[in-house]
Amino acid sequence: MNIARVCLLSPPFSVLSYSLPGYLPEEAWQKGMRAAVPLGRGLRAGVILGFEAPASPEGPGAPAAPGAGAPARTFTLKSLIWPLEKTPLLSEEYLELATQMALRHTSTPGRILGAVLPAGLRTVKARLRFFGEGKPREMTPSSLASLPENELALLGRLWAEGGAEVCRAGQSPLDAEECRLAVDPPWPVRPAAKAQIALLEYLFEQGAVTRRKLAEDLGEGAARTLALLSGRGLVTVRPVDESLACDTLPAFSGEKPRPSPEEDMPFPFAGLPAEQPSRPGVKNGLPFILTPQQRSVMEPLLAAARSGRAETHLLFGITGSGKTAVYLELARDVLARGRSVLLLAPEVALALKLRDEAARALPGVRRYLYHGYQSPAAREAAFRDLASSPFPRSSSHVPPAPVLVTGTRSALFLPLSDIGLIVLDEEHDSSFKQDEGFVYQAKEVAWYRAGREKALLLLGSATPDVKSYYASVRGAVPLHVLTERTGGGELPDVRLVRMLPGGAQAHLLAEESVEALRRVVERGEQAVILLNRRGYAPQMYCLGCNAAAKCPHCDIGLAYHKGRERLLCHYCGYAVPFPSPCAGCGGMHFLPMGEGTERLEEHLASVLPPGTGVLRLDRDSTRRPGRMEEILRAFARKEAQVLVGTQMLSKGHHFPDVTLAVVADADLGLNLPDYRAAERTFQLLVQSAGRSGRGEKAGCVIIQTRNPAHYCWEFVRTADYAGFFERELALRQRRQYPPFTRLALIRISHATEDARGAESVAFVGGLLRAEGKNRGLTVLGPAPAPLPLLKGRRRYHCLIKGQDWQEMRSLFAAVRGAAEKCGLRIKLDLDPVNML
Repeated sequence: MNIARVCLLSPPFSVLSYSLPGYLPEEAWQKGMRAAVPLGRGLRAGVILGFEAPASPEGPGAPAAPGAGAPARTFTLKSLIWPLEKTPLLSEEYLELATQMALRHTSTPGRILGAVLPAGLRTVKARLRFFGEGKPREMTPSSLASLPENELALLGRLWAEGGAEVCRAGQSPLDAEECRLAVDPPWPVRPAAKAQIALLEYLFEQGAVTRRKLAEDLGEGAARTLALLSGRGLVTVRPVDESLACDTLPAFSGEKPRPSPEEDMPFPFAGLPAEQPSRPGVKNGLPFILTPQQRSVMEPLLAAARSGRAETHLLFGITGSGKTAVYLELARDVLARGRSVLLLAPEVALALKLRDEAARALPGVRRYLYHGYQSPAAREAAFRDLASSPFPRSSSHVPPAPVLVTGTRSALFLPLSDIGLIVLDEEHDSSFKQDEGFVYQAKEVAWYRAGREKALLLLGSATPDVKSYYASVRGAVPLHVLTERTGGGELPDVRLVRMLPGGAQAHLLAEESVEALRRVVERGEQAVILLNRRGYAPQMYCLGCNAAAKCPHCDIGLAYHKGRERLLCHYCGYAVPFPSPCAGCGGMHFLPMGEGTERLEEHLASVLPPGTGVLRLDRDSTRRPGRMEEILRAFARKEAQVLVGTQMLSKGHHFPDVTLAVVADADLGLNLPDYRAAERTFQLLVQSAGRSGRGEKAGCVIIQTRNPAHYCWEFVRTADYAGFFERELALRQRRQYPPFTRLALIRISHATEDARGAESVAFVGGLLRAEGKNRGLTVLGPAPAPLPLLKGRRRYHCLIKGQDWQEMRSLFAAVRGAAEKCGLRIKLDLDPVNML
């Protein structure tokens, strides 16, 4: 009898050994299949990683065999309970991806899979129906575990003979219906109605959730409150959305098209102008004609996509140069040759825009949209649908029809087979790095998948990451350049405006900026204003004790959100109603300091001509499902002349009537304790400037700064990426920062009540320095993090410099055990993006 090695998909995420039960044939268990397994007194979901023969009738213990020299012990292995699907969910290639990521991050495959699989696939919630004589018998994994052997043997025969099926669990109304906000704040609810406010705030933060999850998180009284709010139209309850946004293009596959849920629905960005050259027409089924410069970069990119080798290329094109048209033409060619395509964007708004443009350019292609703001049911349905396609390398079946996936970084973990092209649009964006929970860099995952699939990885940006551009300068990555705006438009004129100091009531926009906005509005044109700070005011000062309201868990100022009537911590989510008594003196008189997008939107109504429409695009205004698309569509239809937003507004969007872009506070982020601070500021401002003058009218950009002498601004004014790159590269070489060295960040924290926490950190720091010296690494710290108190924990950073990733991983592994014994949390971040 074989032994199965199973990785658990929930804590402790271990790889454990289980025997195969006698009531099911061995062929019922396959590598890559999910299974219900016993652990302690309960059941867990796990993935079978492989099989091995036992060393003796009673093999090693449930974890792996004891170390050499350990006293011999014998264990009786527990048995697997039941498969959670009839065929493997994950291919061998997918398991290898999880294994390689576990090695890179000094983790386990179970922890990796537990982070990337949709939530519904990480549990044992399933219904198994057995069709014997009489009425079908319905069981759950838990009920199967308690059955006697003779009954299990009968059910096992039915399973082996095809007389059973696995159904998704929980189709009761509690699981089949989800709750969503129907109205943005402020809500017409009395301040004393705390249960109603709590439910509305919960949905505002969580998005769409099932009725069961709502009840689990808010308690039994949530059902009564939900009924009250839905009756008032503040909350909607509707069936769970599992639409896959998928159809099939017969010309590519030879298969009969299957209906798409999208066919009778408008695209989310219907009505938004596509980014097109001035000459209309159709080429190869696409609604555009490539410009000569676009055609010049297409030739080598097509050759790379058709080469049958793994290649990485960089497309460097100024804003408005038509990079998306190049992506789509490449996608058309790859799909026509029967291979699948991944189009990735750093943010949901850009992913939706890419999906819409792909749908128009490649009608009928079987396509999927995948991102973190979708409902769990939709994500799980998309994952299952792609996983059910046969794996070409391990099956003799006809390969599946190629698919086109658009999405954000998490789409890289879809079980997509035979990928021919992966595109990372705006490749410089820090959102491609996940630095909370499971830490990974999407560019690295994309590079790995492209290598395994022998695909083309195309990185695109108007402001490439310095390390990407350096690789192209050295000849490691082929570079393709687009220097002309499609349609012949010119880059906008950029002006600097000095921000003058003012009192608490002074507003952010300078008079010159306000006058420029008025002229744009009077001409019937449009403007965008970037302020990368959401909320009404970033600080609220108590006039009684002259202290700022702070988060008790993070020691960070609470931001005032006027629409929600809340003071919020943007780091841990702590919130208190406003007005509330001051925690220091009990006073009730506060002064808002600074300006966020909410306050700027309010101020514009008082300085622009009456009737001027102003919209706001930030995380708060787009919480409600579909609201982001509504805002962008309304602005595209010119229902508003001014759009205020955070950095989600700065890139990718194409509005031909926008002739003015204002960067309200360009200094934000410039002086952060991060070696990338100047690079990020340059990228953000050049991208923001690119929103202006994309049509036939000339554009203008106003950059407001307190420090007009900073070297960054001159490069921004001329959109001189090459000049900025040379200056930045020289600084990094002098200070030994990437790309001239490799960098890792070890984050250490302890609970605030731990009296010996600082002593433990110092002890672990000594171990790190000693181990680092032995391994040829430079260890700086530990030092208090720039945000020293977060979520009730004291935080410290150790910066590691060296040339070998493996040595950095080994250093971390060498001290992790000692740190955890001291009660510390310790985490490794290779090539960190967030230095706070």
